[in-house]
Amino acid sequence: MQERVDRLAARALDEGLVDIAYAQADAPFGPVTVAATDRGLVRLSFASEPLDGVLQDLADRVSPRVLEAPARLDDVRRELDEYFQGRRIGFSTPIDWQLSHGFLLRAREACYAIPYGSVRTYSELAAAAGNPRAVRAAGNAMARNPIPIVVPCHRVLRTGGNLGGYGGGLDVKRWLLGLEGALEQPLTLDIEGLEGGAGAG
Repeated sequence: MQERVDRLAARALDEGLVDIAYAQADAPFGPVTVAATDRGLVRLSFASEPLDGVLQDLADRVSPRVLEAPARLDDVRRELDEYFQGRRIGFSTPIDWQLSHGFLLRAREACYAIPYGSVRTYSELAAAAGNPRAVRAAGNAMARNPIPIVVPCHRVLRTGGNLGGYGGGLDVKRWLLGLEGALEQPLTLDIEGLEGGAGAG
């Protein structure tokens, strides 16, 4: 049965009937979902986000022609696996930025440029995006980042070193920063962020 489904998926891809392919990828903190268009990776979601909601959002905002097609995501899944094992410090997979516009796009592009193992504050990110006064907007850009990990919003902290929030949870943010060696000194926990659950980044 699965073989037949795989054949149908391959045929749909070959005939150009799929605009968004998605698949699950393993992560140390639970599975993540990756989705890509012909232009590149358009979405990465944590297990805490219901898959149906993620797919519906993609259908509404990008295209209703969405199909599970793991083979089409092999490259990004391999890169994620290498990253989680500490064997990769950058991603070469192309990015499809179509879910980002205006200042949100500029902030996410500035975030994408933060080197492995480095951190920035929201105010530094706002300045890098061209508007030093737009600190709150920079935080919102990270909170709604559609491609976390690859667009590394975990590298953005509050002024003073507080973790801030993170869509995947603060434990995941702390784990990612630890993986990259960015936790040279203990970071204080943001109690407000813990109480609020998912947040910026």
